[in-house]
Amino acid sequence: MKTDRPVNLNLFVFSFPLAAIVSITHRITGVMLFVGVAFALYALGLATSSEQGFAEAKVLVAQPLGMFILLGLIATLTFHIIAGLKHLLMDFHVGDTVGAAYFGSIAVIVLTLIVTGAIGVVLW
Repeated sequence: MKTDRPVNLNLFVFSFPLAAIVSITHRITGVMLFVGVAFALYALGLATSSEQGFAEAKVLVAQPLGMFILLGLIATLTFHIIAGLKHLLMDFHVGDTVGAAYFGSIAVIVLTLIVTGAIGVVLW
């Protein structure tokens, strides 16, 4: 009896296609956004409480750690939105072949880098 299915998959060898990596990363960024909203809501609450709170929030975001967290949230949100749009297009059978999924994944990564860089330049 001959079957064409793989029998012994070694999952410890990194051989996932790029489209699968982007899809998994899309889910991970969703979780990261859920956790990162705590910092964003804290900064927003601080900034809208009073003039002194706004000054404190401005100092918080101007520090390297606050700037890094904010830029990380922006990059995560950008990736999540662009990858989500790619997934929506695939739901309508646009780019759902193997080759198109590969080039779509490259486009998601490149667009994320470009948009995040542009937003980073504008903000700082």
